[in-house]
Amino acid sequence: MAHARVQPRVQSVPRRGWLAKQSRREAIAGYLFILPTFIGYTAFVVGPIFAAIGLSFTSYDVLSPPEYNGLANYRELVTDSRLLKVYQNTFVFAIFAVAFNIGVGLALAVLINRRMPGPLRYFLRASFFFPVLVAHVYVAIIWQFLYQRDLGVINYYLDFFSLDPIPWLNKPRWAMSSIILMDVWKNAGFAMLICLAGLQNIPQVYYEAAALDGAGPWQRFRQITLPLLTPTLFFLVVIFAIGALQIFDSIIVLTDGGPGDATRSIVMYLREMAFESFEMGYASAVAMTLFAIIMVLTLVQFWLGRRWVHYE
Repeated sequence: MAHARVQPRVQSVPRRGWLAKQSRREAIAGYLFILPTFIGYTAFVVGPIFAAIGLSFTSYDVLSPPEYNGLANYRELVTDSRLLKVYQNTFVFAIFAVAFNIGVGLALAVLINRRMPGPLRYFLRASFFFPVLVAHVYVAIIWQFLYQRDLGVINYYLDFFSLDPIPWLNKPRWAMSSIILMDVWKNAGFAMLICLAGLQNIPQVYYEAAALDGAGPWQRFRQITLPLLTPTLFFLVVIFAIGALQIFDSIIVLTDGGPGDATRSIVMYLREMAFESFEMGYASAVAMTLFAIIMVLTLVQFWLGRRWVHYE
């Protein structure tokens, strides 16, 4: 009589519970890693934003406790002629700085992306990007020396070619142009690096197919490079626009907002109201307008980006 084989029982290991514990441990470790950043962001970004919102409805001179005054600060915004002027200055700077930074950066990226020896490419890329690593204040100090009317390097060469010296920082029509020129020199390298990365991500097969169809360099740039580079350009527009609307340190070193209010930015005006006139409530209201404008412009850019940004 044949004996039936008895299969040994294999006890199942309760892995579900072990995996759940492991997942909880990893989640706790992850939260602990981001906790310092979360605390810092809450204390130094979210907290001040809510404090500024509250102060914007008060009359507060730092020396005495804030007093609630309703919408008085916001009504004063409408009648403040200086506020309109500094917003005009800020928008003029932002429009030209964003356009020239991205335009020059794109041109440099196209230049460097051409065939050339590797060491030369690395040298050009490092040279154009180096100003980005230098703080705005130091760059402004250097350019302030370059812009000097009598001892400046730029006017020295203008005089060498028998041209009249230019009052770069002393005349309203030249002062803003001088600030924009310095900003492009400093920040175009960042746009170049981002555009260069975007150019190198475009598949070469597109250019080869276009060349076989007889497309010239300009047609390839217009029909292939620009459409496929629009996500990169969109990123640069958003980043540069937000930064340009908050311009402060380079202007305060070069012109201190002058002549008069010709180059005074909104952040400089905010600082003046808060720490020179001690009108903290009104300065908070000004800050809220800047916050709202940046947020609205960013949302508008994202909405418009759906129409002109092309993805592969």
